[in-house]
Amino acid sequence: MMAAQCVCADYVNPTVVRGRMSLTITLTGTGGAQLVPVFGCHCAACHRARQNAAHRRKPCSAVVQFNDTVTLLDAGIPDLMEHIPAGAFQQFLLTHYHMDHVQGLFPLRWGVGDKIPVYGPPDEQGCDDLFKHPGLLDFSHTVEPFVVFDLQGLQVTPLPLNHSKITFGYLLETAHSRVAWLSDTAGLPDKTLKFLLNNHPQVVIIDCSYEPRPETPKNHSDLTTIIALNAVIRCPRVILTHISHVFDQWMMKNPLPTGFEAGYDGMRIVLD
Repeated sequence: MMAAQCVCADYVNPTVVRGRMSLTITLTGTGGAQLVPVFGCHCAACHRARQNAAHRRKPCSAVVQFNDTVTLLDAGIPDLMEHIPAGAFQQFLLTHYHMDHVQGLFPLRWGVGDKIPVYGPPDEQGCDDLFKHPGLLDFSHTVEPFVVFDLQGLQVTPLPLNHSKITFGYLLETAHSRVAWLSDTAGLPDKTLKFLLNNHPQVVIIDCSYEPRPETPKNHSDLTTIIALNAVIRCPRVILTHISHVFDQWMMKNPLPTGFEAGYDGMRIVLD
């Protein structure tokens, strides 16, 4: 693990992208709903995270920057609006409506200002009363599987995932860059796997909640599953996210295979 977590204004760093055609993804959270450290847990990974903030993991999320456009990928950080000021981003892009991916929207929606577009899957229930009382949030931007749409020049393709609630990953594509975001999935549906095989992402950021296990866990992936998937996709750089304290413990004693790396809060991936 490298430098400490990014905080506040570091979530959005316009100097990285302004003036050139760059795609930058900053991992603002790389944990699951439990977070790291886990409440009440005194395992080696949780102890390390309490001693050193660089090892803490917030809910899985990211900031996507393409030129001067900023998209918030999921909104699970509860105090999200304390980190990113009004006007610093153009829209939200949601994978799904579980609480650990949308809880930051609840206080933000009661703000003052222009409507904020929210792109996401066609989930009729959403989460709690977000659809009934959206406030500033505009949930009308429903996306469909494998139907490409445009976010200020960034091409986005929704990819169905295997989860307990309708969930999409996304292929983020520019003229020179392709990144696949695949959080909250147990393996991958066949159509999504075939799509990734045919579209050759340069980077895959994928749910890997657990250490190697004999069977794929429910709702989330383990390292054995991810290694098998990438044997098909053949992506040269695989970044693991949605990491549990159990997997952190395993990684404290075991190296990852070549081409695989553990994401961390504040990690910045830049593709020119």
